[in-house]
Amino acid sequence: MSKDRRVSLEEVRHIAELARIKLTREEEILFTEQFNRILEYFSIIGEVDTENVPASYHVLDLVNVYREDEVQESLRDDEALMNAPEREGRFFKSPRIV
Repeated sequence: MSKDRRVSLEEVRHIAELARIKLTREEEILFTEQFNRILEYFSIIGEVDTENVPASYHVLDLVNVYREDEVQESLRDDEALMNAPEREGRFFKSPRIV
C-alpha cells in the first residue's frame, strides 16, 4: 500500500451503504479521519526492517493443545437416542420447519 493512500469521504459513504449503516455527516467525517489514521499506522509498521525476522503465524510460541485423534467405537443407536425428547425408529424426530 502506498504511503499516500487515503480513504475518501465517498468511500466511507460507500462502505456504510454496503453495511446498511446510516451515518450522520459528523460520523462520516469522523470515520474518514479514523480510517486514514489507521492507514498511517500501517504505513509506519511497513517501514520497520523485518529482513532478519523469521516469519511466524503467532507471536507466542504455542503448541497444539489438542489430543491426537483416536479411533473409538461409536455410540449404539439406543445410547445416542437415550435422552431424545422424541424419536422415530433409529432417528431423532424434530418439528417440521418450513
